[in-house]
Amino acid sequence: MNGKKVMLTIQGEKKEYPAGTSFLRIAQDYSDAYQDDIVLVLYNRRLRELNKCADGDGTVEFLTTADKTGKKAYRRSVTLLMQKAVYNLWGKGNISVRVKYSIGQGNYCELVKWENDTEEVVKVSGTEINKLKNEMYQMVVSDIEIHKESINTDDAVTLFHDLGMTDKEKLFRYRRSSRVNIYELDHYMDYFYGFMVPSTGYLRYYDVIPYADGFMLQFPDKNTREVAPFVPAEKLFHTLKTSRDWGKMLEIDTIGALNDAIAAGKTQQMILTQEALFEERIGRLAEQIVSAKDRKFIMIAGPSSSGKTTFSHRLSIQLAAKGLNPHPFPLDDYYRNRDTCPRDENGELDLECLDALDVELFNHDMNELLAGKTVNLPIFNFKTGKREYKDKLMTLGKDDVLVIEGIHGLNDKLSYSLPIESKFKIYISALTQLNIDEHNCLPTTDGRLIRRIVRDARTRGTSAKETIAMWDSVRRGEEKYIFPFQEGADVMFNSALIYELAVLKMYAEPLLFAIDKDCPEYLEAKRLLKFLDYFLPMPSDTNVFLYDSMKVPRSFLLRPDHSAVSFLPQSRVKLSNHLIRVKSQKFLSPFLHMHSILLFFPFPSIQKITVPNTIFEVCLHY
Repeated sequence: MNGKKVMLTIQGEKKEYPAGTSFLRIAQDYSDAYQDDIVLVLYNRRLRELNKCADGDGTVEFLTTADKTGKKAYRRSVTLLMQKAVYNLWGKGNISVRVKYSIGQGNYCELVKWENDTEEVVKVSGTEINKLKNEMYQMVVSDIEIHKESINTDDAVTLFHDLGMTDKEKLFRYRRSSRVNIYELDHYMDYFYGFMVPSTGYLRYYDVIPYADGFMLQFPDKNTREVAPFVPAEKLFHTLKTSRDWGKMLEIDTIGALNDAIAAGKTQQMILTQEALFEERIGRLAEQIVSAKDRKFIMIAGPSSSGKTTFSHRLSIQLAAKGLNPHPFPLDDYYRNRDTCPRDENGELDLECLDALDVELFNHDMNELLAGKTVNLPIFNFKTGKREYKDKLMTLGKDDVLVIEGIHGLNDKLSYSLPIESKFKIYISALTQLNIDEHNCLPTTDGRLIRRIVRDARTRGTSAKETIAMWDSVRRGEEKYIFPFQEGADVMFNSALIYELAVLKMYAEPLLFAIDKDCPEYLEAKRLLKFLDYFLPMPSDTNVFLYDSMKVPRSFLLRPDHSAVSFLPQSRVKLSNHLIRVKSQKFLSPFLHMHSILLFFPFPSIQKITVPNTIFEVCLHY
């Protein structure tokens, strides 16, 4: 502007541009240096869309569709493209689209129509799928610009009310920010939870595939210029559908609806209803295991922060109530000694691969148990990095079962020598019942990451920065060692609670705010903070911590090894205002890795212990 120049550092070199030059124009000079499409930039470490301009000196880093942030922007933009195509084809018939849930590298969507105040799914034919694909293709060829406008939040509420997007209308009633970014594609307007690409010409790689009553909107994966193949996951799909149905039954299927319930003071009702449903499901699962006779090994696997250990204990209680003698058992005890553990391509210990476990020893011990022999089971010492034997003797009687949990539990290579009929496989994950709104599903990975940030800080002394830094590696391990085996499970179990993010918000936000702006993890922390900002916090007087819990018999607690320890009189207990505080450090030490424990007392409702540092708090509900 007026001859003014700006000096930009790009790929370690300084280059001069006229002030006000768009990042889109600058990206054109460097596009040949990248094998993937440039879709966003970091300008002085701040994320910017390509249609923004460089108005001062600074550094420019390009983000492509291969980067996590760039990939999300691409998928959002394809979703907007699909919504606009649906509107063009069927909008006058009052048909709209719902983005239901993420499966693999795509989103499952349904067309819906309101009839007599009821939302009905419109089944999609092959002909209609072809029409949709063609409409999307024509817009890509036309390279239509995607505009962004910042408007007042109150105006956004009015806008979405007028557009019939009631989920967004609810959500923005609780929005604290005064302004909202609205995206517009050829007069079709919507709100998305992050940045977009500049125009439809960028959106060349996608597919629309008929599935169930709707369709899959499929995206590229690692090869960003090739659509990932769709592999049906029937059990996962059914589990997600069931979870959403529960959300609808509770009339809490979006963040806005959850906020409405919290604002109306219905938190206690939500907690008790959800806990009842949760326990009922575990009870039904226990009945299924009991009816499947001769199952001696209950194999539990799931991704990080899915609640495997806690679930194994809760399931054990239900199995015990139905006449079995369960023994929770972590696969971690079969880790190889650290000096013999395999290493990855960077020379680091690879603790997530199957070979990190002593598979031969595991199979030997399990077969000995099946034969009725007594086995001295190992215990892995994580401080020394070595297996130890401390007379942990085990014999499987008629009613004994091992409840085995670990990331490789569903991989038949782990238990290759065990009879198929002796194993019952359970896949557990935190598959939230909530959507953000009708066009944006709530990523289950975000929910698990927030769980892990809070857990690591409370139980391992790990900062949010460290947890975020490790997350990509954790996710790669999940994709390699866990997700490929999920459909082989006998049962899938959803461990998510509908209100948990509203609770975790109070714990996670201070941890995320502690990450410095200069850290590589800051952008992810900022994104998560923005995400949590959509939730109203659960009132602190609910006295629950929700995602780690187990039920125990009256007047007893359970150690992690499942041995019972008497609650009274070994600990000093004070009852005041329906709150019991147990202040015995010696007593607490076995439980410090847990966040909450459910107790049965002679009272007419559920009681829950939470763990704030070194004090158990038991909330008694009458």
